[in-house]
Amino acid sequence: MDKNIDITLKVWRQRGPKEKGAFETHQLKGISQGSSFLEMLDVLNEQLIHEGREPVFFDHDCREGICGMCSLYIDGHPHGPDTEITTCQLHMRKFEDGATITVEPWRSAGFPVIRDLTVDRQAYDKIMQSGGFVSVNTGGVPDANAIPIPKEKADLAMDAAACIGCGACAAACKNGSAMLFVSAKVSQLALLPQGRVEAARRAKAMVATMDELGFGNCTNTRACEAECPKAISVTNIARLNREFLAARLQD
Repeated sequence: MDKNIDITLKVWRQRGPKEKGAFETHQLKGISQGSSFLEMLDVLNEQLIHEGREPVFFDHDCREGICGMCSLYIDGHPHGPDTEITTCQLHMRKFEDGATITVEPWRSAGFPVIRDLTVDRQAYDKIMQSGGFVSVNTGGVPDANAIPIPKEKADLAMDAAACIGCGACAAACKNGSAMLFVSAKVSQLALLPQGRVEAARRAKAMVATMDELGFGNCTNTRACEAECPKAISVTNIARLNREFLAARLQD
């Protein structure tokens, strides 16, 4: 049965990308362990507003583990100390009474801080945009569904497409690499016949954009896979490397 707990929050506060940030410490009492982490932050902001202070800025949207907006670095883990969840799916029952919880924004050159816990994740959008479009002619819906695809490849493509682009992979990586994200987006199309027409151009363009935006190199520590809320496999990185090398050989 869930109970109420008292916690100490160490929250990162930063007024802008070029401002110097620092941790603020806040005491919260009577937090229900049945509440989500974001609901706890709502309580914190209500307390701050009541005190006449500025609330903490943080991102959220669906609060259902779908959009990836709720990206926070909690006690040294992207999305917190649980597996295969986003921050909005993290519940306070994961923390003990009297716990001190440290909350930070993503720490990556590709994700500059906008304010407090909110970061600019447009870099991932730019990588997606560089990937372009799919031009295969599938006709109407019945024709598209009639294209034969082996179940194994269809399953792998769907697994890769589960990536929500939250940025946990880059935040977890000691090099700030976005390889897991890019490889998932390349794989979900490279595995399907509909994605083969632009496959070579897509792989080269997305890797080039990733490098231009300041993300680091992959050194196969697999921290990205361990922290990914959708359990995206690093085997996708191997597929991206094969796609990229094959594309370069076509030049």
